[in-house]
Amino acid sequence: MSGTTAVSRTGAPARRRIEDWQPEDTAFWAEAGARIARRNLVYSVLSEHIGFSVWSLWSVLVLFLGPAYHIDAAGKFLLTALPTAVGAVLRIPYTFAVARFGGRNWTVASALLLLVPTVLAGLVLRPGVSYSTLLLVAAVAGVGGGNFASSMANINAFYPERLKGWALGINAGGGNIGVPVVQLIGLLVLATAGAGHPRLLLLVYLPLIVLAALGAALRMDNLATLKGDRSALREVLREPHTWVVSTLYIGSFGSFIGFGFAFGQVLQVQFHEQFDTPVKAAYLTFLGPLLGSLIRPVGGRLADRYGGAVVTCWTFVAMAAGAAVVLVASRQHSLGLFLAGFVALFVLSGLGNGSTYKMIPAVFRARAAAAVAGGEDPAEAERTARRRSGALIGLAGAIGAFGGVLVNMAFRQAFLTSHRGDGAYLAFLGYYALCLVLTWAVYLRRRAGRPAGV
Repeated sequence: MSGTTAVSRTGAPARRRIEDWQPEDTAFWAEAGARIARRNLVYSVLSEHIGFSVWSLWSVLVLFLGPAYHIDAAGKFLLTALPTAVGAVLRIPYTFAVARFGGRNWTVASALLLLVPTVLAGLVLRPGVSYSTLLLVAAVAGVGGGNFASSMANINAFYPERLKGWALGINAGGGNIGVPVVQLIGLLVLATAGAGHPRLLLLVYLPLIVLAALGAALRMDNLATLKGDRSALREVLREPHTWVVSTLYIGSFGSFIGFGFAFGQVLQVQFHEQFDTPVKAAYLTFLGPLLGSLIRPVGGRLADRYGGAVVTCWTFVAMAAGAAVVLVASRQHSLGLFLAGFVALFVLSGLGNGSTYKMIPAVFRARAAAAVAGGEDPAEAERTARRRSGALIGLAGAIGAFGGVLVNMAFRQAFLTSHRGDGAYLAFLGYYALCLVLTWAVYLRRRAGRPAGV
């Protein structure tokens, strides 16, 4: 049976390195592949979860920055935007680090790197610290954002095509939950110890980071078949679908991470009468990211069943409607309607995250099928599809994360100019409308050359 020489009878690969991995071989998958892939998925989720929590630390820490820190709302939005930007940039090298160093090895290293921003934040957070120092430390937290790209590239290589939507959804959703979890822990600290003790939040994460690294070292595997191939990135940069999918991912993931980082500040600024203390804002901050994270695997599963493009298109229809609701609520100063619209946007962005990521391997799978029909060797076509989908997973993740920067900067500019978020909400509505039109025109409209099965 193909691939069995790499795996022992217990299903454990020798020396934590698998030389031959063929998930599309159903016999191999049933005998050992599924079990090994599931184990790597579990520890990948754990590490990525902690990474997301560290990446979004400053969405919570800004709630601890009271009047003694002398930072206005615009300054706080910049503190949350900066780690988002750094994390977005790091996603590209992190994607290729998996192939260069091995999935297990890089998961251990990237987990241990999370100690740096966590310890630094604990050292500098005190009244009187300069704003430039806070900006520098917040930027270092961007290393947590890179974990997503390496984790997704690694898990994408472990699973067969028919299960990628589910597996990538579980991996990403489990990581995304790191955002509401760190916000819940921050709420607990605010409610019990008060805003003067941000270090308690950081102390919670130090042992968790070490445990994530240790779990990856002991239980994850390196795939020898996952080769470092920078030419794949150059190839996908010339691929038009790269820019289409990345544009869609800005709309879905950019919304999720941008809203997740900014929501507490938005509530405090726009509805300051109801949220006059950080604790009151923190009570609601976690809800949207939690629901959006939990629903992401559902988006992947629906995409497996109905097609990523169909689910993505309808998601953007609903997100445009949700943005319209938020805009109306803002103008009417209706807190209940505002919360309902924003929670809906979180949930829908989670669905869109899962379905959009499913489109990436599906696009290249369709290209591979067309190449085989044209006479290309099936094995070579499959290898090309895997190389390019792995590269695009990292690139789209990086570009999508920049959407989070744009969301925070849109809020910053809107509140600077009008003390309301209406300009930002209108921009979101227009972007979602663009995404739904783009999805329909490229992947759903009947035309010559349309990729089938995306």
